[in-house]
Amino acid sequence: MTGPDVHALLDRLLPAEQRRLWVAGEWRDAEGGDTFEVVDPADGQLLARVADGSVTDAVEALDAAVAAQAGWAATPPRERGEILRSAFELIGARADDLALLMSLEMGKAVAEAKGEVSYGNEFFRWFSEEAVRIHGRWMQAPAGGSRLLTIKKPVGPCFFVTPWNFPLAMGTRKIGPAIAAGCTMVVKPAHQTPLTMLALAGLLTEAGLPDGVLNVVPTTRAKEMSEALQGDDRLRKVSFTGSTGVGRTLVRQSADQLQRVSMELGGNAPFVVFEDADVDAAVDGAMVAKMRNMGEACTAANRFLVHSSVAEEFAEKLAARMGALTVGRGQDDGVDVGPLIEEKAVETVSQLVTDAVHDGARLLTGGSVPDGPGFFYPPTVLLGVPADSAINAEEIFGPVAPITTFETEDEAVARANDTEYGLASYVYTRDLSRTIRMAERLEYGMVGINTGLISNPAAPFGGVKASGFGREGGFEGIEEYLETTYVALPV
Repeated sequence: MTGPDVHALLDRLLPAEQRRLWVAGEWRDAEGGDTFEVVDPADGQLLARVADGSVTDAVEALDAAVAAQAGWAATPPRERGEILRSAFELIGARADDLALLMSLEMGKAVAEAKGEVSYGNEFFRWFSEEAVRIHGRWMQAPAGGSRLLTIKKPVGPCFFVTPWNFPLAMGTRKIGPAIAAGCTMVVKPAHQTPLTMLALAGLLTEAGLPDGVLNVVPTTRAKEMSEALQGDDRLRKVSFTGSTGVGRTLVRQSADQLQRVSMELGGNAPFVVFEDADVDAAVDGAMVAKMRNMGEACTAANRFLVHSSVAEEFAEKLAARMGALTVGRGQDDGVDVGPLIEEKAVETVSQLVTDAVHDGARLLTGGSVPDGPGFFYPPTVLLGVPADSAINAEEIFGPVAPITTFETEDEAVARANDTEYGLASYVYTRDLSRTIRMAERLEYGMVGINTGLISNPAAPFGGVKASGFGREGGFEGIEEYLETTYVALPV
């Protein structure tokens, strides 16, 4: 697909009118008319220019959210749920266009982008149903003489910071429960991929979401914006998906105003294959856990810990599968693996692979950066990676599978837990007792047993340790946006 074709397609998917700020129910230019460039990662060329919001713009967006909060909180839960349901239907009807738009700005293959649209949209369906199931409780005081009543209320205006790797799903799983709970919000999408979020704002408006409930402010000045909004005592909640370093900063900034925070941060997911595992099934699971989104996922299998008795078989089969994948522009037919998000990402992944080979790892497939244009890196498998190699300690965020061997269950657990992170983990075994032991011993918020796919809108998504706190999705997800009031009733 040539440059002019890409721009013609983009004009159809997201008109220039919508490449601006969405504040108080209207598209508006940024202060001073500032814009920034969105680059096509498949060739490094300019894809679009988007309004570059200032601190003033962000505060005006918060003004709009605050002004809309009381009315939105008073809106019947059924109405809030029906708006989410309408948005779910609209997204489903326009899934192909949203997938193309996402592929253009982020790079993933269109088929995978369609999978994200479907997955992300399920958060709207799930929380449309949860809106009417916000419960309090009523009980008699143990000592008698009074009744205890609890009621749930929306937290209030929220600030959401979403990442570039899942431009739609990381937005819907924050926006969905906030709408269901009765909260208003300001959303700052990643500057690399703002287009999908802007399209989503348009669809929610079409679904009937009142002005000011959702405000979207793309910006290249994220630090200044977050400082200003978190310093405002009207903001009551912050939800962030991204790096642990930035997450720590946002948590510190929340302290002065004692804002509620949800943090979904970095990961270093172990993929553990025991000697009794079904190796073919483990390879199938590894392809899902590693290659989803070109490996650019916080839940991506980052370290493969494989029992020495099956390591060679597992590695050869995985290398054959990964080596057969087609790399190219995400919108082209037959492409399995698109580009990484930016040149720096390619440099980071390449250096980790180079260092691992220097440490003694054996390269089975991939391992070399192709000639440009674009930010591509081939699917790569490494066998015999030393446990202390840097690639086992850092989040790769690319299509690279480093395999390290182990001998005992205790060794596997110790290796798997030897990280500051604790988001996702994967285990392959046919031993039921071992399954239970691993689920209990692994220090992770999520454990996949004999599966490479753990994300599900009906399940609580989140981690422990340096991977953050709070949960998104499931019955737990809406609780992040609710406060509890206790009412004492003498009788």
